[in-house]
Amino acid sequence: MRDFSWKYFTLTGDVEAFMLYKEMDERAAVKEAASGEEEGEAIPEADDGT
Repeated sequence: MRDFSWKYFTLTGDVEAFMLYKEMDERAAVKEAASGEEEGEAIPEADDGT
């Protein structure tokens, strides 16, 4: 779904497709962080730009 939304955005410039892409990207990062936590790895701090 993430790849489709990116491809659709690049072809159409549709902002909603970009927002979906970003949401899927963030969910993948959270899932990856949770997976690392289960394996005992440290979770890196999120950079919120401040």
